[in-house]
Amino acid sequence: MFSTAMAMHQHSNGKPAEQPLVTDAEQPILSTLISFRNRLAALKKDRGNYYRPNDIVSLYNDTLEQVRLLYSIRQGDKHDIMFKNRIDSVLDECFQLFSLFYLALGKSKEIPATYVQLVTIKQNIELFKESGIYTDADLEPFRTRLREIRQIVDHESDKDESEEADVIKPELKLVSRRLEQCEKELSALEETTRIISDELTPIYEELVHIRRRLTALSFLPHESVTDEAKGFQKRLIEIDDMRVDDRFVNQDTGEVAEGQTQIVGLLEECFDRLHDLMAEGSTVPKDMMPVYDRLMEIRIQLDKLLLTSRWTLRETDLWSYQVQLQDVDGLRKNGQFKDSTGEPAPQQAQAALNFLLHKCYNLLYKLLSSSEPVAETLMPVHNQLRTLRRCLLEVKKYGGPLSARDLYPYQMKLSSIDNLRVDGKFLDDEGHIPEGQAIVMSLLNECYDLMYELMATEVDE
Repeated sequence: MFSTAMAMHQHSNGKPAEQPLVTDAEQPILSTLISFRNRLAALKKDRGNYYRPNDIVSLYNDTLEQVRLLYSIRQGDKHDIMFKNRIDSVLDECFQLFSLFYLALGKSKEIPATYVQLVTIKQNIELFKESGIYTDADLEPFRTRLREIRQIVDHESDKDESEEADVIKPELKLVSRRLEQCEKELSALEETTRIISDELTPIYEELVHIRRRLTALSFLPHESVTDEAKGFQKRLIEIDDMRVDDRFVNQDTGEVAEGQTQIVGLLEECFDRLHDLMAEGSTVPKDMMPVYDRLMEIRIQLDKLLLTSRWTLRETDLWSYQVQLQDVDGLRKNGQFKDSTGEPAPQQAQAALNFLLHKCYNLLYKLLSSSEPVAETLMPVHNQLRTLRRCLLEVKKYGGPLSARDLYPYQMKLSSIDNLRVDGKFLDDEGHIPEGQAIVMSLLNECYDLMYELMATEVDE
């Protein structure tokens, strides 16, 4: 069975082994998948036309046929679950691209759309695991989204059981495997925060905030962070003074509170980072600046997309950022960035670069999770209705008594949007019914309700 796990086999000397060669039997499948990936890349670059659902779904089904062939070829081979050659890498890229296309088509409730989200969730969870710096609130968005994806997968599995049992659905197996990996790793992180007592939880959350802020300060000039660093130093000493015989205790019972290891370890790490910050100032060495600059550029671009995504983002645009981040992530060895000599970069630099990498992955996840289940052909109407609704709400809140003349522009705009419908449906340029009808109709009805409320209070001129 193929696997998209990013692990490598190791030689006995500890050096990474080369990927296993693609067999002669698998070679035609690899060639076909590469041609599919190239077609997807070409479609992604075409910004002059909307994506045609039939083209994407047809190509996706053709890809699944190739995966079924791969299953049948590998069925007799004894590959472990971590087995991975070039065909698996290309397949992973294809599924991530298909996932982004499905999001762009508004098919966010379908199995293919969940794949790239699971990839990004796993990247975030692994970085949380490496840093050990997170709160339950940090995990909540991922916990919620994994539950939603679990419902989608279970629903599809139920449908699968009611159909022919011998029909292989590789997309369901692939997504289920990734989902189980994410759920398992998230559960391990949750267990770490769960064992911290209620009394120590506020202290733990404050230390997480201080630790992150100290990392953020390391990007700034030394002279500009001194005052804030001293403030954190004072607060850390106050927290340290809360200990009795080097332990945090329950103030009511005097018993040792649970979660000592996490709290004390984080407190000591904060002191270490504070000392490094006050002693060194800026912590990214010159030979690591190219990585730092690249991550900062990605972060700036993702921040801009987060602000303007509703009007400018095509979900497939995120592919280039995913690839760039995976390239940077690939520079790390055992979770550490290495300098030009091959030695691990200083701890403060590690923290700063890992902080930036995680921030970028988190922004990427937010952009993916904010994708509306509305096809891009319907997004102009969707955005116009959202803007109109916001205007009507503002008028209702602050506008005061309005005359018919005041309301006329809003009525005209609402009428012009409503007139786009054909037999009650919004259609694309080819006469097809795009995804997202229910959401757009809900917005349209809400605008009409607001308009009727305003008309009921209008005054004569």
